[in-house]
Amino acid sequence: MEEQRVRQRGGPPWARGGPARWCRSGPPAWWRQGPPWWNPHAPANDDEDVRRARWPWRSMLLFTVFVLVGSHFAAREQAGERADLDALALVLMVGATGLLLWRQRYPVLVTFGTAAVAMIYVGAGYPYGPIFLAVAVACFSAIVSGHRRAAWAALGMLWVARLLVGHWLYRWLPPEHDGPATWAQELAVLTWTVAILAISELARVRREQWDHERAERRLAAKRRADEERLRIARELHDVLAHSISVINVQAGVGLALLDSDPEQARTALTTIKAASKEALGEVRQVLDTLRTPGDAPRAPAPGLDRLSELVEQAAGAGLTVGVETEGRPVPLPPGTDLAAFRIVQEALTNVVRHSGSRHARVLVRYEGRALRLRIDDDGPATGADAGGSGNGLAGMRERAAGLGGTIEAGTRPDGGFRVSAFLPLKEDR
Repeated sequence: MEEQRVRQRGGPPWARGGPARWCRSGPPAWWRQGPPWWNPHAPANDDEDVRRARWPWRSMLLFTVFVLVGSHFAAREQAGERADLDALALVLMVGATGLLLWRQRYPVLVTFGTAAVAMIYVGAGYPYGPIFLAVAVACFSAIVSGHRRAAWAALGMLWVARLLVGHWLYRWLPPEHDGPATWAQELAVLTWTVAILAISELARVRREQWDHERAERRLAAKRRADEERLRIARELHDVLAHSISVINVQAGVGLALLDSDPEQARTALTTIKAASKEALGEVRQVLDTLRTPGDAPRAPAPGLDRLSELVEQAAGAGLTVGVETEGRPVPLPPGTDLAAFRIVQEALTNVVRHSGSRHARVLVRYEGRALRLRIDDDGPATGADAGGSGNGLAGMRERAAGLGGTIEAGTRPDGGFRVSAFLPLKEDR
């Protein structure tokens, strides 16, 4: 039921692009999506319902109440020094905080708008108070969203207006009998301005770092997905190509001998059954890994210890395989062991499919820190594409390259074909 409800709602937030509660190595959810009155980003492709839901009404109303109440207390502290709050002051304060409702979509206009309202407020002689926080929030949002010049220009414009009012225009502006501002006050205003800009710039840099980290994580996840897709494709190709080649050969033998030699035909059908059963088992193992990612496989991955099985399967397809081992065998890492098995398997499959020879030789050489494989057949090639430029050799090269090794494949001077593999053995630390 819970899964059905999630599906009806369009999936969990992380599946449909919604905000997560917490993101490792990145900003928490309240930073990325709110508080809404300082969130500088709103996705451009949101539908109307989502846009309406993201209007920061509640935070804007709370901020408006804070500005009104704070300004009331500031007026009491500055009674006799500044003009009394009236209807125009109320309109200016509500207008400055109300503009923050659009700061997600129009950060530049909101920044200059709040700065202009604050200049009118200062020019009207009203008490200094929390209205300037609206300018700080608008500039913070603009800088974090990338509009640095607009924020700097708005704050610079407000500071210049403050200088003009405090040292020249105060003679003609309310309140009456107002004197010039002290330079200590101007220094304090400048300090607060620089502090706002510095904090905003730090937030912008940190946000860019988070965005870069998220982009890197997405690329890493995509690379892992691509590598896993290629690994599964190689596994399925190697399993199916080998087994189907054996089945194809035995099916031809069975059809040819069905009337003249029923016992031999029965043997061919038995080989087909065994090969198809093994192929189904390996395919099922790959599919189980897909269905339950992260779980350990139920059966061990094949390795060179199953080389005798490959020889038996090749014999069922009419191919005689001689195996020779040189050097002292050592335990192989699981990845190297599987790659070596698949390389030999694919090479023998290519002999069955593309070579007229019914004999192949496999050399396994242990060289201390490396494993060398060599698979030879005497040819001749039966098809025009005997050089092997298809997916089989490409898969072998990908397996070897993934382990830091190499694959060489090509015709021999005497007309046969050779596949040579070099797989380094990494030491455990």
